[in-house]
Amino acid sequence: MTPENKGTAQLTTAMVLSGTLGVFVVESGASPFDVVFFRVLFGALALGTYVVARGWLRGHGFTPRTLGLAVLGGVFIVFNWVLLFEAYRNTSISVATVVYHTQPFYVVLLGALLFRERLTAAKVGWVAVAFAGLILVSGVTPRDLANGGSYLLGVGQALLAALLYGLSTLVTKRITGVRPHLIALVQVLVGIPLLLPFADFGAMGGVGVDWGWLVGLGVIHTGLMYVLMYAAYAELPTAKIAVLAFVYPAVAMVMDWAVYGHHIGLVQALGVPLIVLASLRVTLASTPRPPRPRAGAPDPRTAGHAPEAASRPATPAACEA
Repeated sequence: MTPENKGTAQLTTAMVLSGTLGVFVVESGASPFDVVFFRVLFGALALGTYVVARGWLRGHGFTPRTLGLAVLGGVFIVFNWVLLFEAYRNTSISVATVVYHTQPFYVVLLGALLFRERLTAAKVGWVAVAFAGLILVSGVTPRDLANGGSYLLGVGQALLAALLYGLSTLVTKRITGVRPHLIALVQVLVGIPLLLPFADFGAMGGVGVDWGWLVGLGVIHTGLMYVLMYAAYAELPTAKIAVLAFVYPAVAMVMDWAVYGHHIGLVQALGVPLIVLASLRVTLASTPRPPRPRAGAPDPRTAGHAPEAASRPATPAACEA
């Protein structure tokens, strides 16, 4: 198996696992704050064990500045999860997941607003296409806007979760020379003291066998999934990563239908390809092309992957929840 084929298999597996996340959240029966608290707790144990076993704590590469950026990104990531899991309860896994996948557009817009990154007319056009798809997928009617209600709240929570994810992505992109596993470990560690005041341990007394779902969220959807993703990123071009990222919402919609009988309507379905196409176009347009190799320089496709793996962002846009 070639390195690219191995990376494709690893990332596909990670995205399939990500697509089952909503079921684990709902089946745990815990509140979103409790779910995220135990996700970061068990996730930190899983990622920490892997990092220690690989010996990556030595020469970690963090500076005070990059460690501070990782902590800030962790704050955004943790509350992004809380909002997304709230959105599952108020809408459905399918709707919340598709709305959440407006993340790349927030990265583009926030990058232009906060860091003066170049915003082309083509990107603006694709963002407009994506939000037209968002209006269709959300299924929100003028009556919903007038009356409010939990469904409209859930759509708003998914949008705000995507915004926080976008902020985390922009912050994490500015961390270089540090392995993404270490950045992710810092981010989940941040969540433990951050969410401790919000966790309701009294409500967890009757959880029983549902603890298995919470352990799974930490070990499978945080530990194993992140390890698979970062291994794949070192072997795959950005274009393939962008395409495979949409395995996640596809699996989430199938799981929502298979387990809970939820499905989006015909009009909502029309918005899905608009968001998918616009997201791909924006993601690929935002990726700088590698410079042509000079005469005598090694082909970048055959160069070692370790430096790239160490500088990849820990929260690639539209790739994980």
